[in-house]
Amino acid sequence: GKKVAEILGYDYYDRELIDEAAKESGLSAEFIEKTEQSLTGSFLYNLAMGNSYSYGMLSPGGTNVLPLTMQVFLAQQQAILKFAEEPCVIVGRCADYILRERDDVLKVFIYSTPEKRIERAINEYGFDKKKANEQIAKSDKSRARHYATFTDWDWADRRHYDIMINSGICGVDAAAKIICGIARDN
Repeated sequence: GKKVAEILGYDYYDRELIDEAAKESGLSAEFIEKTEQSLTGSFLYNLAMGNSYSYGMLSPGGTNVLPLTMQVFLAQQQAILKFAEEPCVIVGRCADYILRERDDVLKVFIYSTPEKRIERAINEYGFDKKKANEQIAKSDKSRARHYATFTDWDWADRRHYDIMINSGICGVDAAAKIICGIARDN
């Protein structure tokens, strides 16, 4: 994502979405990040199980407001819609779903072979092989859970993407160039 943004000269949003959502919602960035990481399989499951991040609060008039998980999602949705007014690269947070009605969005899913993912985690983050495996599994589970919670879509379903690229085969730099070539042509 970041390489694509650099090549195209676009703004890049990943962690920045959390900060913007915090600013818009009044929730702390730390709370938003923790909420993202703690979701279970579905929003309704969170409600049924009494997950503390699902509870809403009472407004001063005594009426219920949206559960906190939905407040976080809506705050991120507003940030995504705001950032998407200008050409940019947005990573994750259901941006493909949120922007699904727009025809000026290139939806990309980048994946890799397990071996290349482990190698990258070791080289980029200094993990040993066991820790790399654990972090990759945890990250994939968290992303899929977050995506399913708010979209009822499968995170890796090819029908929701314009292109899918195996960066384990072509490399990160080549994947970025492929994406930029397609983005420039559209």
